Amino acid sequence: MTVALYAGSDRSSETVKGRLTRHSFSFGPHYDPANLGFGPLVCHNDDVLDPGGAEVAGYAEHPHSELEIVTWVLEGALVHTDSTGASHVVEAGRAQVLSAGSGIRHSEVADPASGRCRFVQAWLAPSASGTTPSYVIGEAPSSEADGLVDVVGGRGLPLGTDGARLLVARLGRGRSVALPDDPAQHVFAATGAVDLGGVALRAGDAVRLTDEPARTVRAEEPTELLVWSFSRQP
Repeated sequence: MTVALYAGSDRSSETVKGRLTRHSFSFGPHYDPANLGFGPLVCHNDDVLDPGGAEVAGYAEHPHSELEIVTWVLEGALVHTDSTGASHVVEAGRAQVLSAGSGIRHSEVADPASGRCRFVQAWLAPSASGTTPSYVIGEAPSSEADGLVDVVGGRGLPLGTDGARLLVARLGRGRSVALPDDPAQHVFAATGAVDLGGVALRAGDAVRLTDEPARTVRAEEPTELLVWSFSRQP
């Protein structure tokens, strides 16, 4: 049984032409052999895009394959365009699942009309290889009264990684939710602050739980909480 706190201030970061990215795991030039992932979760990036400069803020067209890419927009809107001919805007409070499968090229840039954009993106190893690339978009919990809601996997959007799901809660000050019963969980305070059984999380902090099911999280201030939950130990 483990409860491992990863402070947001300890994450590596990168700033490129109006984009600030904070990495929760080893990523690109920020190599850390002791922090390569957590179960099927191999990337958990927190991006802030500022569309106010001369350069387009975000990621120009680039390739992916054999990944499940889950994007959760916290603020503003993100414009997605890919090599299948799809183009759409993912607004705050919505999630997108891109199954890269056998290979796809796509771009992700801030929508200038929506101002600053912040999104959290996770990459997961798929359960099957060589699938046809696809994507799907879904909604957030409609209010804090909904509690902790499956957004991706489980009862949420379909995900090609067996036993993985993303749950989201919007909590008012003093509100509590019970975490899932699954044996492995990655709990991220995207905004606000929470108490997790005596472990304090501020905005940008994460906790990785192993064999610590159904713990209670209490919001110390209004908080948006993102929980990756896995049916198997990492």
